[in-house]
Amino acid sequence: MSEQTLKATVQHDLHDAMRARDKVRSATLRMALTSITNEEVAGKEARQLSDDEVLKVLAKEAKKRKEAATAFRDAGHPERAEAEEAELVVLEGYLPAQLGDDELEALVAQAVAETGATGMQQMGQVMKAAQGLVAGRAEGGRVAAAVKAALSGR
Repeated sequence: MSEQTLKATVQHDLHDAMRARDKVRSATLRMALTSITNEEVAGKEARQLSDDEVLKVLAKEAKKRKEAATAFRDAGHPERAEAEEAELVVLEGYLPAQLGDDELEALVAQAVAETGATGMQQMGQVMKAAQGLVAGRAEGGRVAAAVKAALSGR
């Protein structure tokens, strides 16, 4: 039996959520599939997204939910923040586990060693190497902060 793509998994889970009448899960997965489809038809030619590209779309959607929840909390709307967080939990089920701070620092140190960077001037090179090592398991802002800390400490 062939391995199922991530998009097919999301579609299957949507059908299960609809059968179970799980409104939050089905609405979230429907939104995620819409985002995936929009990404597929963006550009000059429609294409099939790879699992890595689907993960990037899901990560982007999860980030939107996290930011919206924070904004709603700050604006005094805790019930809407909780709804966004419930959607975030659904999306996080499809994302790889996030790296801890120690693991991230170790990967950044490895990227610094690979590039031979000695200062902030080489931050772009280190970021490129670090993003390849991290592979979506940490947000770009966290990676950038770790790279800055590693380069300024040298």
